[in-house]
Amino acid sequence: MTVRDRLRAASRELRAAGVPDPEYDSAMLLSFLTGRPPLELRLETGEELTEEQERDFRALLLRRKSREPLQYLIGTAVFCGFEFLTAPGVLIPRPETELLAEWAAKRLEGRDAPEILDLCCGSGCIGLSLAKRLPGARVTLTDLSPEAVRLTESNRKRIGVQAEVVSGDLFAPAAGRRFDLIVSNPPYIPSAECDSLQPEVLHEPRLALDGGADGLDFYRRIVRKAGVHLKRDGLLLMEVGEGEAETVAEWLRISGAGKTEIRKDDAGISRMVLGEFV
Repeated sequence: MTVRDRLRAASRELRAAGVPDPEYDSAMLLSFLTGRPPLELRLETGEELTEEQERDFRALLLRRKSREPLQYLIGTAVFCGFEFLTAPGVLIPRPETELLAEWAAKRLEGRDAPEILDLCCGSGCIGLSLAKRLPGARVTLTDLSPEAVRLTESNRKRIGVQAEVVSGDLFAPAAGRRFDLIVSNPPYIPSAECDSLQPEVLHEPRLALDGGADGLDFYRRIVRKAGVHLKRDGLLLMEVGEGEAETVAEWLRISGAGKTEIRKDDAGISRMVLGEFV
């Protein structure tokens, strides 16, 4: 069986297992094994897999059919044009979160050496992307999870930026400091919904998903203390779950934000909330 025919067969297996994008995933898995671009593999008409490649490919397909996330299987995910390491135990970067990072970078344009705090940093994708895009920015990333802190430090080295990666609960590692921007994609799924998520998401750490009974526990804590850690004209920018944006924006206004703004993601969901503290 040629490589192209093997990919077609693999796609049928994944589709039967309910995998959302079987053609893409099968090509990415084989690309990971062979080191060849997915498109090149899809066009291959003569070459066949070696016995070793076939064995390894079957093993990966079995894991993907069990709905283990593709990003965990291949060990990377692209975010804002940069390839980040991924690992079980740490939240996988999401495409919609790129919009948060892009908005943050835009709002900091023109600020000299802005100081940035990334709370609940996970893989470090937001804070490290900002450090890459904003030369001179001083970025601090914090997370309670030791796995996340280790992965963020690995990604910091991989991306090639200077940043401080610290273990701790929200603002604790940044006591007494003020920032131009605080950015966060905290856990925001209501506890009762965590066990009924997409099969792939169930492989991700509950610590990074569970936002408490109403999904808003972390926003209460962040908004309550943000003003103490923001400079004059400082910004607080957060990703939120569906149906949470208006509530979080109101809390920001109550806590002293002179201006708030809500933006939608590409699916039309109110996904990002900005508070500006003057």
